Amino acid sequence: MKGWLPLTLGLLAVVGGAVWTVQGLGYVEGSMMTDQRIWVILGPLVVLMGLALLWSGLRARRRR
Repeated sequence: MKGWLPLTLGLLAVVGGAVWTVQGLGYVEGSMMTDQRIWVILGPLVVLMGLALLWSGLRARRRR
């Protein structure tokens, strides 16, 4: 069960970071994040952290 938590958190981080990036670029309207450059920077960083969590969760599941 050790691999489920990093997999879940990693997937949420990848999706959330992608949404932040798209909002920061102005493709999604109606948010305070729209056209704000900080989200264009933070979004990909969160995606990279999520990918690292996914990788670590997959490795933990394979070791069992």
